[in-house]
Amino acid sequence: MARISLLLLLGLAALVELVLAGAALAAPAFLMQQFGVRYTSDTAFVAYVLGWLLLFVTLVAGAALVQVWQRRLYFATLCYLLGFWWIGIGIGIYLAFGKADNLLLDSLKGVLLVALTRICQVTRMTNRRY
Repeated sequence: MARISLLLLLGLAALVELVLAGAALAAPAFLMQQFGVRYTSDTAFVAYVLGWLLLFVTLVAGAALVQVWQRRLYFATLCYLLGFWWIGIGIGIYLAFGKADNLLLDSLKGVLLVALTRICQVTRMTNRRY
């Protein structure tokens, strides 16, 4: 059950990150407007870099999804990396800008990812025969 939940969470997270990356690269003015930032020549560079960063996070989430799907032994490394990344982003945005919705979305996603990864590891260890 935990593995299925982990697969669903990773798939949903990768999809959301891919949509945001596509929006940042294909329609940066629209994306910046959604976040309350006026699109100028100065912010165009930030949108471009943000798009590539989001694309990288999408690829990492996709790689973690494949590792969990294939029951790879070291799947937890990427899952923990992503989980703590999202926890840090949520807390950082909340502390810097006071946006509680990012704290809830990103940090909750990260906490769920870390918790599900740990449950999968513990379950895997107890099912293993020595």
